[in-house]
Amino acid sequence: MMNLHAEAILPKPLKRVGVAADHGGFELKEFLAGKLRVAGYSVTDFGDRQLKTDDDYPDFIIPLARAVAAGTVDRGVGICGSGVGASIAANKVAGVRASLIDESFSAHQGVEDDDLNMICFGGLLVGRALAWELTQTFLAARFKGAERFRRRLAKVAKLENSPTAKTP
Repeated sequence: MMNLHAEAILPKPLKRVGVAADHGGFELKEFLAGKLRVAGYSVTDFGDRQLKTDDDYPDFIIPLARAVAAGTVDRGVGICGSGVGASIAANKVAGVRASLIDESFSAHQGVEDDDLNMICFGGLLVGRALAWELTQTFLAARFKGAERFRRRLAKVAKLENSPTAKTP
């Protein structure tokens, strides 16, 4: 019988989660940050730290996305009014795979197949209970790592790092 160490077969638990939101997602961010802390996660809040109706989502989403890409946080939760702007901004950072999520299947499948590392919500569209359920699903999911998934991600990374990706 083979002697396997538990750490060799169990995925590393995610403990560090970053959150960010503009005014459109501020209340949902505060709610989710509180739930994450109670659940035992270390939460880094990238702002906004108070409700300001004239703030801009890139000011908070981009620093969060950079932290996700750098590995400073394990995963990120970005929120703006619709979630669309947060998703677009986050995906401009190399190494970030963010998606607007509003249902359970994509919350886990996006991680399992596409190595999703940042989930985005529309703070004006998704209720607290659903956002918390989706966040838990997203954080519990693990990348399967199958060759076909790695191959696809390599193609995306190649495009992301190509000179044509950086032209206006």
